[in-house]
Amino acid sequence: MNGIHDMGGMTTFGPVPRADTSPFHADWEKRLAGLGRNVSDRLFASDEFRHAIERLDPGVYLSVTYYERWLAGLERLLVEKGLVTEEEMQAALRGWTPRPGVAPPPGAGGAGPGDLDAAPRFAPGDRVRVRNDHDTGHTRVPRYVRGRRGVITRFLGAQVLPDDLVAGRGAHRRPVYTVRFEARELWGEPASPGDSLMIDLWEEYLMGEAEAR
Repeated sequence: MNGIHDMGGMTTFGPVPRADTSPFHADWEKRLAGLGRNVSDRLFASDEFRHAIERLDPGVYLSVTYYERWLAGLERLLVEKGLVTEEEMQAALRGWTPRPGVAPPPGAGGAGPGDLDAAPRFAPGDRVRVRNDHDTGHTRVPRYVRGRRGVITRFLGAQVLPDDLVAGRGAHRRPVYTVRFEARELWGEPASPGDSLMIDLWEEYLMGEAEAR
């Protein structure tokens, strides 16, 4: 989905502070990191957790810290999955109210077993173009590569397509590739002609060169 979380290629956010290299700034962040990973592994898919964070209101997303986003996403999912009621959350957290954001897509969750590996359409060396789709649900396509041309460098096997999993369409395994993009294809003439970027993308996100004409 398009949203403030997809910040790749955006400008005007200022420099990234680099003085403090610690991943944690308080003890509660360490506890939340462990809790978030364990809960998301046992109770719902990690992509559903990502999607809960993506659905935060932009004002909330930009005004809180990294692990505060984790906390808000986890709270949202626990309520949406019916594991905790809003009343229970409010009682435990002294008047908690849900962070504003977008509701989950209809039919989200409840993915079934994965299907058999799908045969890949592309091979290393094939030229492809990323589909310029703007889905309202979860996707792993960075916005800055949509509509851009690249070259397949490696087939990575079949993996569950996150878009289907989060939308409740089943845990379907689809071919995944590493695609190389020239820097100037993504950023234009100011980019270095010798630079390139490798991105792993599902086959559903790609078109063959003939289809893109």
